[in-house]
Amino acid sequence: MAREAVEFLKQVELFSLLGDGEIESIIEFLRTIDVDEAGTLFRQGDEGHELYIVRSGKIRVAITLHDGREKDITEFLPGDFFGEMSIFENAPRSATCYASEPSILYALMDRDFYRLMEDSPSLAIKIMYRMSNITTRRLHSTGEFLSDMVVWGKRARKRAITDELTGVYNRHFLDDALENQIRRAREGGSPLSVVMVDLDHFRSINDAYGHEVGDEILLSAVEVFKRHLRERDILARYGGDEFTILLPQTGIEKAASLAKMVCDEMEQIETLQHRGGTLTRVTTSQGIAVFPTHANDLPALMKKADEALYRAKELGRNRVVYADDN
Repeated sequence: MAREAVEFLKQVELFSLLGDGEIESIIEFLRTIDVDEAGTLFRQGDEGHELYIVRSGKIRVAITLHDGREKDITEFLPGDFFGEMSIFENAPRSATCYASEPSILYALMDRDFYRLMEDSPSLAIKIMYRMSNITTRRLHSTGEFLSDMVVWGKRARKRAITDELTGVYNRHFLDDALENQIRRAREGGSPLSVVMVDLDHFRSINDAYGHEVGDEILLSAVEVFKRHLRERDILARYGGDEFTILLPQTGIEKAASLAKMVCDEMEQIETLQHRGGTLTRVTTSQGIAVFPTHANDLPALMKKADEALYRAKELGRNRVVYADDN
């Protein structure tokens, strides 16, 4: 490889403990891979035997949801590494990786890494030490599903993060996301809005029309949510007809505006019309609380949002209430 490759690898965090001579000794184990735009590097479930380092370009990461759709979860940029669990755990790929633009990668085969461990154990230990530190940081990094779905291989695949019916995130994932997002908001000095949503009279709808109609309404409601949420926002089914929305970097005015649009559009769902019953509209009650405006910690924030939700119900449902209104 050219000298410029050595200079690049010296800037890669994974090799930050290595001297120039040690980096040069690694180069013989690396091979260069060119990936065209939209080219797939590997798919979820494929066998894996390589660790990759992004030299240039961008690599997108996607997971397959229960309904078969793929969801992009993060991207790797120059200097990032991925695929290490195929070396250490001999695990199948836990996500699909493809290039979102023409990219150049360096690849290190598992057999070559083992050889490196035999030939230069001190060098290999330095790499593994940095790898461990970076992986640990990823686990605490907010917004990166990478820590759950890419890094930890088998353990991650056993951990369901989506609701089977609707395909949105489930309560298990939400619990982790809440802690991560509020930590990120605190560290970044930015607001985080939490919106709690109940579908009004949902039990009565199930009793009157059956659970199949109830499921149809849930799916229609999710489509309404998605039309108004941004890529960074998180929608989770908390349970039954209850949903929670996390709006990072969003204050009360924007959160209230978004919630009101959702509230208005829900009424346009036609599932209950022309069924001959007394319930003909789908409506929602929504409660909003904002960190740090309404609370400085997670339990207090959730309590404020919950209180706002119940206030919305007390006021007659089909409305949005935020914590300042209580």
